[in-house]
Amino acid sequence: MPTSTDQHQGTCPAHHGFEPFDQNDPFPSYSELRREEPVMYDERIDYWVVTRYDDIKAVFDDWERFSSANAQAPVRERGPQAEQILKDGGFTAYSGLSARVPPEHTRIRGIVAKGFTPRRYKAMEPSIRANVELYIERMLAHPEPVGDVLTDLANDIPTITILTLIGADAERQIADYKRWSASRAAMTWSDLNDEEQIPHAHNLVEFWQECLRLVEEAHHSEKDSLVGDLVRAQESGDPISDHEIASVCYSLLFAGHETTTTLISNSVRLLLEDRERWQSLVDDPKVIPNAIEEILRMSPSIVAWRRKAMVEAQVGDVTVPEGANLLLVMGSANRDSAHFDDPDRFEARRTNAREHLAFGYGIHYCLGNKLAKLQAKILLEELTARCPSLRLTGDPIEFASNISFRVPTSVPVTWER
Repeated sequence: MPTSTDQHQGTCPAHHGFEPFDQNDPFPSYSELRREEPVMYDERIDYWVVTRYDDIKAVFDDWERFSSANAQAPVRERGPQAEQILKDGGFTAYSGLSARVPPEHTRIRGIVAKGFTPRRYKAMEPSIRANVELYIERMLAHPEPVGDVLTDLANDIPTITILTLIGADAERQIADYKRWSASRAAMTWSDLNDEEQIPHAHNLVEFWQECLRLVEEAHHSEKDSLVGDLVRAQESGDPISDHEIASVCYSLLFAGHETTTTLISNSVRLLLEDRERWQSLVDDPKVIPNAIEEILRMSPSIVAWRRKAMVEAQVGDVTVPEGANLLLVMGSANRDSAHFDDPDRFEARRTNAREHLAFGYGIHYCLGNKLAKLQAKILLEELTARCPSLRLTGDPIEFASNISFRVPTSVPVTWER
């Protein structure tokens, strides 16, 4: 039984086909890992890769022994030039919630959760639907019946939603936020060399300065927004600082749209890969909410998340050392046959689809999960009704290189006039 990273160095050169940054088709390697080595040390990234459902759920649920402190840490160390750019730019952003631990996490989450209410979602739903209708109409108005779900629909719709929620300028700044968010993903979860990091470091400085500006603006505005709610909560005595509010913005202005962009893209892609899947939703739209849970199970936006062992601890049948980094592969857990029957088969009416781990588990369960699912639901309702003939063009779909996010680089589609 391995008990340290030294014992496992170099003993598994093939890594069961697992390539940590390759997201094009990781599922065969996940299956082999679950079967052959469900807790595998990967010396290439210095992480213990965990792939079975029960093991991952147990780690998520044990925040005291398995800390989230490394959840937002760069996978690759930042180069000296990037570090200097960040320092000179006053970049001090920290995780809003995902990398914090109790009692700090408990305090901030309790305050932030007040802004994620059913009332707010209900108030936002008409504008989300109007936006979805607008963007679908624009795509269907193309001179030729050819489009890209990613660029025509998925990029802007959730970005406008989260910018509106936060209180930013949704019309003016979509491109800026997408650029900044792409840099955040690259700097934190990609495999960049020192030179490649430099432009992204400049973007992160801009991103952080914008978050600080939004908080300052909210102190002098009565605008109905999440940032405004947090500022007013602070002024009413809730213990949250301006820096913590800005850090919440920094997190939400990334996670609040990038993962939903990916969910929308993967929803259409996965449904159109088998015509019967798409047609079943055209024929019976009431199935859409459960189908979204099945999409999240089979193709989550985030396929892997990270934890650090605070003590020597048992994970499955393996003892990992104190200080070990863990990569929890939810994309594998969601296809574990020990929990899901026939897990590689898409079933829109699967009765336990909601038991997926796409949004994590435990105290860090994604706070914005309902907003993400609401947007995917509205888009599928409108798209199946307005464009039942939609289909993939047949062009190969590739996924960006990343350790955590499985993001298609395009979803090319066509339809009948």
